[in-house]
Amino acid sequence: MNSNRMRQVIQPGAPVKERVQWIEARGRAFSFTLPPGVPLLEAARRGLAAEGFLGGTLSIKSGALGPLAYVMPALPRTAEHAAYYSETFRPAGVTQLDTATMTFGRRDGAPFFHCHAFWREADGRRSGGHILPEETVVAEPCEVDAFGLDGAMFEAEHDGETSFKLFGPVASPPSGATAARRAFALRLRPNQDFAHTLEAFCRAHGIAGAKLHGGVGSIIGARFADGRIVEPFATEMAVRTGTVLSRDGVVEAELDVALVDHAGGLSDGKLTRGDNPVLMTMELVLEVIA
Repeated sequence: MNSNRMRQVIQPGAPVKERVQWIEARGRAFSFTLPPGVPLLEAARRGLAAEGFLGGTLSIKSGALGPLAYVMPALPRTAEHAAYYSETFRPAGVTQLDTATMTFGRRDGAPFFHCHAFWREADGRRSGGHILPEETVVAEPCEVDAFGLDGAMFEAEHDGETSFKLFGPVASPPSGATAARRAFALRLRPNQDFAHTLEAFCRAHGIAGAKLHGGVGSIIGARFADGRIVEPFATEMAVRTGTVLSRDGVVEAELDVALVDHAGGLSDGKLTRGDNPVLMTMELVLEVIA
């Protein structure tokens, strides 16, 4: 990793010129409950479909999973990647969720999700990471705040810059769902500050106020507004709350996040603007409110 005024991680592939991948769409916020005994992927699909949506974002505030399978960020195994995943962990018993943020879309033509979550395992251990859709089941009802997208979808495609198959927004036919709000589905590419990139995007599109929905990705370590520093560079991060608002004519992003780093450390809080570059990717939806 190169250290300079803004931290950077050199990716294995050439950077793409357009650093923000985006699609304008319509969307709507709503809430539902994930039922127990159903695979998490299917439960999320049903909740979105019941409102007429094929994709969007989910923020899970309570509930439990079991079985749960997940991976954590890890150092790269080969030069093909700048960072990688750990082995798969499968904690015993029922795992109580603290928070989980999910991007729901498609991969290889089928429903799929990208979800980072934080929890307390049956033995009391607190942990977090990247949930594997194929092996995770809802154990207790999970309360969800969702934002459904109409006219855009997150599609998993090979990304030559990072050598990963990553979600990015693509245009999709209208689903017929009631979707009253203007929204943008975004993917931020590596080595650009999270907050400043959102601020620049909003300025460029005449957005004076936006609310974040979802927010799944990774940053290079972390610098928090209260002065705390996370040095391990590989993280899995979830946005808990986020806004981009114009104050006295200046557009500023406020991002409250949770993350786990490759050394196993857990951190959360408000990020410093201008000092938290994206590691691999950052997926989110901006709902335009002004």
